[in-house]
Amino acid sequence: MRIQNYQLKDKEIKEKFLEIKAKSPEAFKNRIKFSWSNWGFGVESLGETAKRLNKYDIRYIELHGNRYGKDLGYKESEVKKILSEYNIEVAGVCGMFSADNDLSSNRPVIRQNAIDYIRRNLELAAEVGARYFLIVPGAVGRPNPYDDMESYRSVETLKVVADKFCDAGIRGAVEPIRSAEVSFCHTFSDAKEYINAVASQGVKHINGDVYHMLVEESHIGMAIIDAKGMLTNLHMADTNRDALGEGSLDLDTIIMALYVIGYNNDESCFVTPEPLGPGGDPYPAMYGKPDKEKLDNLVKQTISCFREREEEVLSQ
Repeated sequence: MRIQNYQLKDKEIKEKFLEIKAKSPEAFKNRIKFSWSNWGFGVESLGETAKRLNKYDIRYIELHGNRYGKDLGYKESEVKKILSEYNIEVAGVCGMFSADNDLSSNRPVIRQNAIDYIRRNLELAAEVGARYFLIVPGAVGRPNPYDDMESYRSVETLKVVADKFCDAGIRGAVEPIRSAEVSFCHTFSDAKEYINAVASQGVKHINGDVYHMLVEESHIGMAIIDAKGMLTNLHMADTNRDALGEGSLDLDTIIMALYVIGYNNDESCFVTPEPLGPGGDPYPAMYGKPDKEKLDNLVKQTISCFREREEEVLSQ
């Protein structure tokens, strides 16, 4: 029986993985840095989240970019105190871009909101030692376009603050999102075009999300390999946007692709679960009531599944 097209690509990635492993075994010594995105935990306190991550030996966190105004969001001293207590570092800050702070909006006041939001959260990122800040070019939860000038407006708006990423020493990471949730910038290829248009040293990276890639990329592993040097964070969830191991995701091939590009040897590269459940607008989850037992199981299963598959892959 002839194998399918995606299996041919799987085979190519595996062969490349084994070739590199045989030639440079020292390059496989470090494990992939595993983080967790906390905004999906709803209104749970940072202390409770940090306690859970510590319990399951997760040493990095992606913080909710919650400085929505000058009086709102995380305070530097509180964050540092809590995370230090639980031996956790900040991987990055997850920028939240809704219709209220849409970089591509046809209303100038909204684009100014986006600029101010980025400035405030870049300050947060620098204060807590984050490596990247996630940027969504258009509002999440708005799949219908305003017009055919959205990308242009988004680029021009981001250019206003793009160099601030350099000043802060933070990687600006553009996230492509599936067409059911945003009106443009759906693939890694789209993200690269957007980054080229912004043309700033501050915005040169990609934040991938496996759940979006399942429907927008022709092959997740190949997209990862093609993004070598640009991919800095990869959001993870299984095919049903649940804990890893609950769906039919080919996790092994993803892990092999990450090792092929040397992802495990970059201090600013992370895998970050964000299992939010299905739906066209996940943002309401940030205000949800936490179910401690459910969240504990979600984290426990996901980290266990990832590390088990990682060791299986590396034992080949």
